[in-house]
Amino acid sequence: MKKIVTCPIVLVAIVTLSLYVNGQAQDAVKETEQTPVIIFICEHGAAKSIVSVAYFNKLATERHLNFRAIARGTNPDKEISLKVQEGLQKDGLTSSEPVPKKISKADLAGAMRVITFCSLPDDYAGDIRVEHWDDLLWESEDYSKSRDRILERLGRLLEELKSK
Repeated sequence: MKKIVTCPIVLVAIVTLSLYVNGQAQDAVKETEQTPVIIFICEHGAAKSIVSVAYFNKLATERHLNFRAIARGTNPDKEISLKVQEGLQKDGLTSSEPVPKKISKADLAGAMRVITFCSLPDDYAGDIRVEHWDDLLWESEDYSKSRDRILERLGRLLEELKSK
């Protein structure tokens, strides 16, 4: 008899929990769709853009700014740089991108801001406002130095976005 009584209670609890979790997932999707996107683009999508995105998203969250960043490449590598993976891990971060992804026109069309460390392909030109950070040299042997240069620039960008 107890099994008959407990089964409906367990079933109700599972259904209620499922509806709650599904509702939160839908809220997260809505929030992401409404969150302005910043795209960081480097040639291989494996180093500068990955570090920029990891730190941008961390700092934007800490500062309670409603922005998120994604990383893309114009000619993406097959995997994220091992030095970058190790550096981010030491910093307590991970890449939001599992592998480098090629930039698409749809990415650009939906972006609030586009920041490049390289030139965009000619067929991507148009009325997209692009900010060039290609003066930030990446030192493959010195992750910390390269990260610090990116962090300095990100600080200025986040201050500017905060005022919007």
